[in-house]
Amino acid sequence: MNTATSHTPAAPLPGLLQSPHFAQLGGEAIVVELVDAFYRHMDARPDTGVIRAMHAPDLASTKAVLVRFLCEWLGGPKAYSAQHGHPRLRMRHAAFAIGEAERDAWLACMDAALTDIGAEPALHTALMASFFKTADFMRNTGPNPAPPATIPTPTSTVTKESP
Repeated sequence: MNTATSHTPAAPLPGLLQSPHFAQLGGEAIVVELVDAFYRHMDARPDTGVIRAMHAPDLASTKAVLVRFLCEWLGGPKAYSAQHGHPRLRMRHAAFAIGEAERDAWLACMDAALTDIGAEPALHTALMASFFKTADFMRNTGPNPAPPATIPTPTSTVTKESP
């Protein structure tokens, strides 16, 4: 038998492995619970009034979008990108003033929601570290905000005429 043509599965490339967090968390049903708990905390906490006001009174569509986004971000189905394209989080949130207080309120709600759903401590810690990086990148006001969101444009070659 020619081993060069055998059909043994190839080992996956390390850079192509999906995040295991989706499966570790428990899949889509648990992500739905996470999002419900997150918005429950946002509605209940006194320090979240500003970020809650950034949302419509009826959270049904917002929750559905966040579930799709988190499922994909955690390594699950790619339904968010299929429906909305690239996340472009900074661009999508540019209309809202997001400073340290808004970042911290968002993170507090997510931290409490992860506790509510019983996320394993190591996973909880890893997710909060990733959420912090993303939430901090969303800041567009206050001290040391992240650079403004820009949409990449193709570069063109500019020729300079001789004098």
